Amino acid sequence: MARIHLDYYATLEVTPQASDEEIKVAYRKLAFKYHPDRNQGDKSVEEKIREINAAYEVLGDPEARKSYERIRFGGQGRKSDFAPEPADETMPPGVILEGMEKKLWEEGRLEIFRYLMSNLSLVKRELATIREGTVAQLGYDKFCEDIVKRQATRTINAIVTPEMDERRERLLDVALQMMLSQGVGGRGGQEGTEWVTRQLASAFHQGRIDGYCEACELLYVRR
Repeated sequence: MARIHLDYYATLEVTPQASDEEIKVAYRKLAFKYHPDRNQGDKSVEEKIREINAAYEVLGDPEARKSYERIRFGGQGRKSDFAPEPADETMPPGVILEGMEKKLWEEGRLEIFRYLMSNLSLVKRELATIREGTVAQLGYDKFCEDIVKRQATRTINAIVTPEMDERRERLLDVALQMMLSQGVGGRGGQEGTEWVTRQLASAFHQGRIDGYCEACELLYVRR
């Protein structure tokens, strides 16, 4: 089975600037055009309808569309050093998954880094705890990445706000839909879906850890 393109705008034949109403109209037009009753005997129609439905399921939901904009492949979205090439049928599932993991890692990293940079008093409290632990373990003050990462692991859930976790869940949900539509599902079935979910969640969580460490390193002053 051919994998569905990750550029949902191209699938619905609209531009990324299309309004919600334009997306709805485009979907209805394509759904009518490729309806099986109008294309009897054409086996490619079933795949085309799945492609159209997968695109509209995301772009037709304003919140899901916002999440898609942050992690979509190719197109005119926000550029990143970690953005992969646009995905198509020739890309192995492992490459597609790796590209999505990098995007989610970057989202998690930027989220925490920006949050901490806007909450310097919180960073200073974290640094005080880190410094105390470093001196206790090493006997002197220095920036030790391993110690900072351990502190990040202990404290990250207390730092993250409910709003940040809601945004994370939306991103992961859209990312999972995109991966499954590409045939990225581990061994398949429920077990495969759960495996992909864990991979995506782990990438985002690691990004948060690394963003925490970057913020602490930037503001660390040895005493």
